Amino acid sequence: MSEKMIACNLTLDEIKELADKVETGKLSKLKIKNSEGEIVIEKEMTIAPAPAQVSMPAASPSQDNSSGAAPKEEEAVSGNIVKSPIVGTFYSKPAPDKAPFVAVGSAVKKGDVIMIIESMKLMNEVTSEFDGTVKKILVEDGTAVEFDQPIMIIE
Repeated sequence: MSEKMIACNLTLDEIKELADKVETGKLSKLKIKNSEGEIVIEKEMTIAPAPAQVSMPAASPSQDNSSGAAPKEEEAVSGNIVKSPIVGTFYSKPAPDKAPFVAVGSAVKKGDVIMIIESMKLMNEVTSEFDGTVKKILVEDGTAVEFDQPIMIIE
């Protein structure tokens, strides 16, 4: 072997091969650790939430093909927009047999739990940053959500 051995008993070629697999595969991060050292190979992730945000409101008025539907939807989106703080699954209630945290028309205060976002098997309670009334819930219960995706509007 003319190539120098490096951390974790892997050669540079082996590390490059692992990096290629992370880049082209479904893994976003690979961590190898032993008593000799540690190697972390992580895929650079770019998040583009803007197209998803734009397409979501457009999905509702698609049933109404009139030319005035889009401006009406934009007018309806006034107030404080609550966005998903993480990637995960949106749940409107604490358990399947329980009542939703909030519904359209519910009064909320800053600090009230308004939803759960499940991410990596952890249930993360999301609290309201605003006082007001829930005007619209933009996501259905059990739907996957992206980081910074609008979830509901509070006036």
